[in-house]
Amino acid sequence: MPEAQKIFALRLHPGADLKKGLADFVADQNIKAGYIITAVGSLTACCLRYAGQSAGVSTQGQFEILSLSGTLSVDGLHLHISLADESGKTIGGHLLDGNIIYTTAEIVIGEANNLLFRRAADPETGYSELVIQGC
Repeated sequence: MPEAQKIFALRLHPGADLKKGLADFVADQNIKAGYIITAVGSLTACCLRYAGQSAGVSTQGQFEILSLSGTLSVDGLHLHISLADESGKTIGGHLLDGNIIYTTAEIVIGEANNLLFRRAADPETGYSELVIQGC
């Protein structure tokens, strides 16, 4: 009987792009139904899309990663992040490219081996949304 779940751990280094680093790892590991278990680290730049907005907002500074959640697949990523700035003010939103690692990003990823996550255009939302299939 195959394993129902795999666990991966990775560290992204200073200067790496968080989303691109995750996408590369997912592609290298051929992850088909992944999810973020936990993540900590820091950023020197963030680029987020806030709820209900069509464009992202980029900010420079030092940010602590408070949480990162979402689904991962070779077919696409959907990630949300919460950050704290130098004063402890929290911001969060949809993770875009341009979130640059300051000191580290330590991430633990799970994969459900009995599922397949795909992305497909959803005419109701206008976005590429999650389609879950059993294997």
